[in-house]
Amino acid sequence: MNSTSQKLSIKEKIGYSLGDLAANLVFQTLMTFLAFFYTDVYKIPAGTAATIIFVGGLLGASFNPIMGIIADRTETKWGKFRPWVLWTAVPFGVMALLAFSTPNFSENGKIIYAFVTYFLLVIVYSASNLPYSALSGVLTGDMAERNSLSSYRFVAVMVAQFIIQVLLLPLVLIFGDGDKAVGFKTTMTIFAIVGSIFLIITFLTTKERIVPTQEQKSSVKQDLKDLIKNKPWVAMLFLTILIFITLALKGGMYIYYFENYLSEPQLAAFLENIGFNNFIAGLNNFLMSIGLTEFQWPKDAATSAFSLFNAGGIIFMIVGIMFSKPLADKFGKRDVFGAGLFLATVFLMAFYFYSPESIAIVFVTQILHGFFYGITIPLLWAMIADVADYSEWKNNRRATAIIFSAMIFGLKAGLSIGGALVAGILAHFEYNVDLVSQAADTINGIKLSVSIFPGITFLIGIGCLFFYEINKKMELQIESDLNQRRKKAEKTK
Repeated sequence: MNSTSQKLSIKEKIGYSLGDLAANLVFQTLMTFLAFFYTDVYKIPAGTAATIIFVGGLLGASFNPIMGIIADRTETKWGKFRPWVLWTAVPFGVMALLAFSTPNFSENGKIIYAFVTYFLLVIVYSASNLPYSALSGVLTGDMAERNSLSSYRFVAVMVAQFIIQVLLLPLVLIFGDGDKAVGFKTTMTIFAIVGSIFLIITFLTTKERIVPTQEQKSSVKQDLKDLIKNKPWVAMLFLTILIFITLALKGGMYIYYFENYLSEPQLAAFLENIGFNNFIAGLNNFLMSIGLTEFQWPKDAATSAFSLFNAGGIIFMIVGIMFSKPLADKFGKRDVFGAGLFLATVFLMAFYFYSPESIAIVFVTQILHGFFYGITIPLLWAMIADVADYSEWKNNRRATAIIFSAMIFGLKAGLSIGGALVAGILAHFEYNVDLVSQAADTINGIKLSVSIFPGITFLIGIGCLFFYEINKKMELQIESDLNQRRKKAEKTK
């Protein structure tokens, strides 16, 4: 195993992280707005939207193991995983644009178009993001460097999340001049171009350093047998599914929480009292003074409050990310992840108990939830990379991509289940987009979906960590043993 310098330059860390920024411009849009886009923009019935998201997502996710096998057996002068980042850069952008376009078809035509474009987007996402994620496991074998890389990577994720959750809906209203269909298409065109460029930069700035020796080659059958016997891998698979069910469910339902539950007059008063309206007025005056009259922030209180709510959470997630590495270096990834996720769950469940007028406490709770969840964000993927090391340590064979493929499958499955739950719960509680005020049962379903339901899946995820045996002591043992093996392999070349 090649073990050239395990230290990564800042340039390489930033270059790698841009790939996640690109992916998350699309992924965060899917997670936060796909159900809303289908029900409120493309006018697909909520129950049908749930079926599209669930079936299309799971069928697309089933491609992940195949992609893992292909990536692990790709041999080019650029490595195993970097070429896929390059090859999929433009197709990924194209499919993202098509999935959020609204051609004027009949109702059945809309359903078919939505299903096909979503399915193909998930396929291309797998072909891009799986090798990208696996790349983090072969850039370096130094676990401290890997923790640092994860921190860079997920700051980029937070930047993308800020753009989507804070700015996307205002941008949609601005670019569409109130027409959300036009606004989504224009906004996604910009994201598609930027994302494709960033993926190309990731390819150009990274280098694969951990390369399996010929003795480590194995069959697909052997790789699958290794996976099944890998208890930390099984634990991480279920944890990943549960995490992304939670993120898609609460993330997709927040917009309905703001538009249908929280008091609009109280939201408007809150924005006025904290100086947000004055800030926006000043921003709009500045834009008008330089001729950008079309870029006026929307006057809708729910849209502004929703954007500010997300901004607070994301900013404090980034603060949490900053605590992640030092805490993980001291206590180990598993224990820090579990503690952070538990505290995040406590604040998440609190949303159910607030009245429509409790605007300030809703925002404070989001900040606290964001901080504690932020601590966990870099650790999830760093733990998955550690599972690849654990497999090599146990079996003397490395199969990075197939291990990551299962986790990307978990991500897609969670996204599909969570997104389908958003639309399915809305259908079950008889959400009607044409009503000015939703029924009490519908409102209660929305409240449950941003608090209790996602809180339960987070708690089950914490339970999975009891089967993840890679604690701090084992992390150090694995790193030491693998370094010795790699040095020995180099000397025998």
